Amino acid sequence: MDEVCTIVGIDISKDRLDVACLPAAVHVPPAFDNDAQGHVALVGRLKEITPRLIVLESTGGYQRMLVAALAAAGLPVVVVNPRQVRDFARALGVLAKTDAIDAMVLARFGEKVNPAPRPLPDAESTALIDLLARRRQLVELRTAESNRLGQATSARIKASIRAVLATIEKQIASIDEDLDGRIRRSPAWKEKEDLLTSTPGVGPLTARTLLACLPELGAISRQSIAALVGVAPLNRDSGTKRGQRTTWGGRTVVRSALYMAALVATRHNPILKAHYTKLIAAGKAKKLALVACMRKLLVTLNAMLRTRTPWRNSLETD
Repeated sequence: MDEVCTIVGIDISKDRLDVACLPAAVHVPPAFDNDAQGHVALVGRLKEITPRLIVLESTGGYQRMLVAALAAAGLPVVVVNPRQVRDFARALGVLAKTDAIDAMVLARFGEKVNPAPRPLPDAESTALIDLLARRRQLVELRTAESNRLGQATSARIKASIRAVLATIEKQIASIDEDLDGRIRRSPAWKEKEDLLTSTPGVGPLTARTLLACLPELGAISRQSIAALVGVAPLNRDSGTKRGQRTTWGGRTVVRSALYMAALVATRHNPILKAHYTKLIAAGKAKKLALVACMRKLLVTLNAMLRTRTPWRNSLETD
């Protein structure tokens, strides 16, 4: 009977893993602890039933250790976008939300949508992702404290804020040093970073964000990479109505880094500057023109990594 269970959905919270299987003919404990011991127990049970697919949501980091354990055991695991799963649940008419219900929705999502497992990041990539995430948090803290400093009137409060800012600056510098060291120790990463940063407007932080959070860069088509990041214009047509094209979804961290790079590139990169100016002259709104430049920059970088060709002030060849 165990052999008929092919799809497993796992809802992850900080302390608990809720599990659902389809078909539901096999008994699997409905919950495990989200710790090393619970992971071992869950992996052992899943290896017994040999599922065709295991579906989890990205949950802000709580899924990482379990995903690593499942992948190490050779189990077919895929991490999906929570918003996509929520939309799927609404389409099914599942409006209630509990951990057990969410696990079953994930299993049904796997059964109907059949998402393809993607290669998981290696340990070095995961470490870079964590460092970049921590750096973003520290930059946000620095901005918040700087704003408070501008509003403070008491000398005692100002001194306290300046002390915190000094600590944050040291932490950011330490992370930057760690990032530099990791890049230098990896010839492959160093080569890719050098290629990306040869583009006017793309600095080391943008390059590292792209490499860590967009491992598909250089390996898929221009259309696929644009859709993956969320800078591909999507149709909104119905009957004779032609709606405005919009971008939607994608990887927020990558898109934010790309936005800042495109903003700089429209001023200092001759190709992107000319493209932006042309769009503005044609009557495009500045925001739409900037998004178009983000897409152009992305597909150019995609082609550069694929062909291992540095920037040459030429249009993308993807």
